[in-house]
Amino acid sequence: MTEVSEVKAAIDRDVLLKAWRLMTTARALSDKYEENAKVTSKYVHATSRGHEAVQLALSMQLKREDWVAPYYRDDSILLGIGITPYELMLQLHAKKDDIFSGGRTYYCHPSLNRDDMPKIPHQSSATGMQAIPTTGVAMGIQYIEKQGIRSFDSPPVVVCSFGDASVTEGEVAEALQMAALKQYPILYFVQDNEWDISATSKETRAQNAAEYAQGFKGIEVRQVEGNDFQACYSELEDILETIRKERRPFLLHVPVPLLGHHTSGVRREWYRDDLEEHQKRDPLPKFHSSLLADGFTAEELEAIRLETRALVDKEYEEALNAADPDPADLFKFDYAPTPITEEKGIREPEGKEPTLMVDSALFAVQEILAKHPEALLYGQDVGGRLGGVFREAATLAQKFGDDRVFNTPIQEAFIVGSTVGLSCLGLKPIVEVQFADYIWPGLNQLFTEVSRSYYLSNGKWPVSSILRVPIGAYGSGGPYHSSSVESIVSNISGIKVAYPSTGADLKGLMKSAFYDPNPVVMLEHKGLYWSKIKGTEGAKTIEPDEDYVIPFGKGRVVQKATSAKVESGDSICVITYGMGVYWSLSASEAYPGQVEIIDLRTLVPLDEELIVETVKRHSRCLIVTEEKLENSFAMALAGKIQRLCFEYLDAPIEVIGSQNMPAIPLNSTLEAEMIPNAEKVKAKMDALFAY
Repeated sequence: MTEVSEVKAAIDRDVLLKAWRLMTTARALSDKYEENAKVTSKYVHATSRGHEAVQLALSMQLKREDWVAPYYRDDSILLGIGITPYELMLQLHAKKDDIFSGGRTYYCHPSLNRDDMPKIPHQSSATGMQAIPTTGVAMGIQYIEKQGIRSFDSPPVVVCSFGDASVTEGEVAEALQMAALKQYPILYFVQDNEWDISATSKETRAQNAAEYAQGFKGIEVRQVEGNDFQACYSELEDILETIRKERRPFLLHVPVPLLGHHTSGVRREWYRDDLEEHQKRDPLPKFHSSLLADGFTAEELEAIRLETRALVDKEYEEALNAADPDPADLFKFDYAPTPITEEKGIREPEGKEPTLMVDSALFAVQEILAKHPEALLYGQDVGGRLGGVFREAATLAQKFGDDRVFNTPIQEAFIVGSTVGLSCLGLKPIVEVQFADYIWPGLNQLFTEVSRSYYLSNGKWPVSSILRVPIGAYGSGGPYHSSSVESIVSNISGIKVAYPSTGADLKGLMKSAFYDPNPVVMLEHKGLYWSKIKGTEGAKTIEPDEDYVIPFGKGRVVQKATSAKVESGDSICVITYGMGVYWSLSASEAYPGQVEIIDLRTLVPLDEELIVETVKRHSRCLIVTEEKLENSFAMALAGKIQRLCFEYLDAPIEVIGSQNMPAIPLNSTLEAEMIPNAEKVKAKMDALFAY
């Protein structure tokens, strides 16, 4: 660590004076919030009190090409990159013109996309979760540089800021692992104030962040005392310059005092017994003394302090009196508008033989990669050696290179969450978890980061990604390779969910998903990939042409009932998707001309118009799913149909799915007992026709 005396000589006086202005502004903000606690605590906030010196030392050196992910205590970082107190306080009061989220999220949970400032991806409140999306930004920058997609005025640096307690999160380890493995241009900026809400570091950590990060070979680890602006500035100047030149990761561990409350909702007097000790390390008087030693006068420093306080007082009142969001603002930015609004292209080109469903998906991705350099594919075992455990990515790495098609470690959270960062850069990631059962470790990122980025950034950062998920029971896969998860993912607002049952639909929806600016979960039934299960031959279809797309929210009529049967009241309709299509087709053979089958194709959004129109014509409805029924998507759909079609129904809506057991057993006899089949579906049809 550079000696303070050496550092002082190296830092321009204008920089020091600017830092003093910003530090006193930050301190004035925290003072103002505390003085008006009854008002400012309406919405929870935290401040950088005690952390100001190192935050400013970092942010004052960031460039417009850089990226930074502050955490909830980093308002000095925001001041340092150019955000005004007024803009900060608009978020404090959750006002309509809050530049980050439009009043949707907490103070210092920023998102920023200004040309003249470092960019900030959407920031959640989940502890440490920003590590993965932010590492995804660094991953994307490396990809852009390697592929020569575009150039930057200055080599960008990515900064991910979090508290030392966050390092105990497993998802932080996933981010560090990838940064170390791939050598991303990122700085992990760890501020250690020795507290995790009311728990101390001794209670919650076996080692600090610097000691922990030593285990990640390839990440250079440094430490600096965070209450010394000059020392911090010098250390960060060297780190940032090194990252710009050498394009490799660093972790900086920074001990800092915590002088404020944990948050406005968890006050320091409730649990702190070390405030006096922390006060001795206050960076503001320390910086003041060093500036006096450098030749600045007490009068000019005090004049600046008074100016900043007056500015904060003035802008506080202006922000407090600013307009609140309109109720209609609630409904903005749930989904970004998609360009795919109708079916286009040729579904069944002449002269082609039927293609396996898995190959239709492969060809779709191959065409995307060939046409779009911004597209890349990664996940578990999709690289060149295997090409996916279902061969769904076979030959792609050989054709497009290991930088575009590659394996990741076994870390589903990173696979899912990194797409947020890549999307911020205009890249189009297609990622895969190996089985639906493995999606659970990635749900935190899918829910907290991926699905909310567009909404909570007030439309600044949509996540355009495809998450491929092989799903369903097939070949005695047992409890860890057979699950259905559509009820979980379809309940996450902000994502779209597709579940095709044919190769043609899979290719058309894959193309549509790629051009959709929203995150898409593509559920692909393993049992349909090769049409090896009796009755699933229909999943093998003519491969559509390259331009074929299917809009989300448009179902497919698989089989129509005859007009005569419908008019005589001797018909039923089946609403289904995935494997349910083939069970229903086989079961309907007992009722020729009497069963109309609708394949939803997408679960979010639903083709509500087709569902309602079909149910009204037939007056009897069966819903077929592979999922367990209790609290399921299928049961919710039954409730929706009953509400919208009640007066047209001649019988209760029937629903069939798997038995409500904790897992699908390995033994084939038990598996068969658990999940539906054509015979069980026919029994439900029998019951409906009996009405």
